[in-house]
Amino acid sequence: MTKEKKYKPIMFVGTGSDVGKSIINAGFCRIFKQDGLKPAPFKAQNMSLNSYPTADGLEIGRAQAVQAEACGINCRVEMNPVLLKPTGYMDSQIVLNGKPWANKSAKAYFNETDRDFLFNEAMKAFSKLEKAYNPIVVEGAGSISEVNLWEKDITNMRVALAKNAATYLIADIDKGGVFGSVYGSVLLLPEAERKLIKGIIINKFRGDITLFEHGAKQLEKLCGIPVVGIIPHFRDIYIDDEDSVVVDKKRFEAVQGKTNIAVVLLPHMSNFTDFNYLEKLSEVNLFYAATPADLDAADIVILPGSKNTIADLLYLQKQGMTGAVKMAHKKGKAVYGICGGYQMMGEWISDPDHVESTIDKIPGLGILPVITTLSKEKITKQCTFEFQNLLKGKGYEIHMGETSCKKPKPLCYINGKKPDGYYLDAKTWGTYIHGILDNTEIVKRMLEEAGGGVNSTFDFQEFKQQQYDKLADLIRENVDLNYIYKSMEFDGAS
Repeated sequence: MTKEKKYKPIMFVGTGSDVGKSIINAGFCRIFKQDGLKPAPFKAQNMSLNSYPTADGLEIGRAQAVQAEACGINCRVEMNPVLLKPTGYMDSQIVLNGKPWANKSAKAYFNETDRDFLFNEAMKAFSKLEKAYNPIVVEGAGSISEVNLWEKDITNMRVALAKNAATYLIADIDKGGVFGSVYGSVLLLPEAERKLIKGIIINKFRGDITLFEHGAKQLEKLCGIPVVGIIPHFRDIYIDDEDSVVVDKKRFEAVQGKTNIAVVLLPHMSNFTDFNYLEKLSEVNLFYAATPADLDAADIVILPGSKNTIADLLYLQKQGMTGAVKMAHKKGKAVYGICGGYQMMGEWISDPDHVESTIDKIPGLGILPVITTLSKEKITKQCTFEFQNLLKGKGYEIHMGETSCKKPKPLCYINGKKPDGYYLDAKTWGTYIHGILDNTEIVKRMLEEAGGGVNSTFDFQEFKQQQYDKLADLIRENVDLNYIYKSMEFDGAS
């Protein structure tokens, strides 16, 4: 294992969604970095509302940005050339090579889009990556056994075939039915694709792993493929989650003795990673508020980002949440908005080009004296900023639309000059900057205004690096790395 040695791509596919592909991919990214290689992640097509801008202002899925961080490199658009961002129950914005390309229904996307064109674009991106990095750590999407989608595949076994990737099937034993899901996934594959599956990784095992040794042997006999790892279920390692499916698992309750922060739950909530730092503070209890009653015990209310601000605002109105947020503000509770949440806090949201809906104009919460006009142009930028001309921080912008007012009172100045957001008072402001709450001094100030504070000297960036190392250690302890490296050799047994 030397820096000069060239390896085939390694690919992690799944028996289904949410089996741990993204996390395991990140773990192997860190392992290869630790072993002196220069890895980079790749996912041909991702579907997520959680995205991130590259340094040159292009948009990719957040999972690939996290995996790049585990590799110790800056994220690039080639790491995720096709990104689908749902704008409704059956519609998505298609981001191609980092820029909005089209808005289509699921039916139109799968039945009418030129799949060969998209696949070729993905392979062009892959080729650029493999010229600069080794190995490429590829992530599949969802399940490889959805036979009805095979002809439309641009992100699973078609990629494995095109790049002769050493492919590993991940199954979540915690979901149940692991034998059926693994056996079925393998046996359904055409022979050429089945030959690419070099091993099976059982994920999220609870209890004594030795108790599954006989089960692993049975699985190997059934499938004719070795089980190369059984990874235990863990709760003490933190890696950014792939998408907001995890939010649904977080309890809606307040805790006495802590600063209770209620994030208003939205159907199209985006970039929920804005609150990861807050969740790690021992002085804070962060929960997601689904009903007006959930706001009663909150000290701080946050309106998060949204991929469809108008639809989410209408949803909040129907749920009685708009009135509840305004009432919380009248009672003196802190209310803050980020991106789409900032737009909602204003007086009006206009959509003259029908970017999000057929509605031309809708009233906002009226908490901030601003109006927003949605536009077709999308801003995707990493940035530095000054908060109230006092505190400096880093973040990023991802939004469509501009917000203005007659008498501006900027919350921040981006890159030293561009005004951002609106500052009504210390308990009431809005911003377009995602990641603003990753900055310790800003969070301290926010919590102090709510009667709390931060006593710990928690370094979020250092914490994240430690978590990548812990994840890598866990995988090393429970996976046959010698076998995996051998399977990645061009001239070895594969």
